[in-house]
Amino acid sequence: MDVQRERYVFIVSDSSGLTCETVVKAALTQFSTTNVHIRKYSQVRTVQELRKIMEEAAGVSGVVAFTFVITELRREVIALSLQLGVPIIDILGPVLSRLQDLLELSPLSVPGLFRHLNQDYYERIECINFAVKHDDGRNIKDIEQADLVLLGVSRTSKTPISIYLAYRGIKTANVPVVFGRPLQEQLLKIPPTKVIGLTVDPERLRDIRLVRANRLKMELSDPYVSLDEIKKEVNYALTLFRQYNFTILDVTSRSIEEAATAIMEIFGKRAKS
Repeated sequence: MDVQRERYVFIVSDSSGLTCETVVKAALTQFSTTNVHIRKYSQVRTVQELRKIMEEAAGVSGVVAFTFVITELRREVIALSLQLGVPIIDILGPVLSRLQDLLELSPLSVPGLFRHLNQDYYERIECINFAVKHDDGRNIKDIEQADLVLLGVSRTSKTPISIYLAYRGIKTANVPVVFGRPLQEQLLKIPPTKVIGLTVDPERLRDIRLVRANRLKMELSDPYVSLDEIKKEVNYALTLFRQYNFTILDVTSRSIEEAATAIMEIFGKRAKS
């Protein structure tokens, strides 16, 4: 066997070809030769494109490794292999066939689904990072980059709702409302439709704050847990929300998931309008 002979492996896919390329390169590490040349062809969607590639492979006695989910291309590459005498390796086919048998389901046959799923994953991670960096009013200088901004007094679930929304792909920031303090200038530059004010029944809010106060060993006389002071805070926040025409959402009887779902419904309706 001539180990010095140059060999060609053609990677062909109706998507990015990344899966096929990764498998082929992993397999090639098991062979002690550097005379294997890889030619990659991605986004192949027509029979004419495929025939041209197969003829090129035939001209250099190459091997074609492919990942096709488009049924027509899968049939055609087999026919061209027989016609032109080009060896082929179906990277994805056996896995799809076996899974189809075991799961009793048919594949979607949509090219690039894995890449799109990967992209969605990284977009969610970016949104979560944004929510963490813009929690509790931090980095407000670039808050205009947010898809959505939550406002509310302390312990109105701003942070967990922000993280939940971020996981669902909505870049969310949250800013505390402090009694007697005006809203930050950067916040007022944001379109009111991107801001949601969270409110809660004062007595329920006091119960929530008492739990935190006990954990932090705060005095019960502290204004933080005074019902009168809490009523002032909640009313002040509501006044600001109404003044700037922000949407108001009462989270008193809502779980984090329920509140986030309500916000997504509001956000979704606006996005369509």
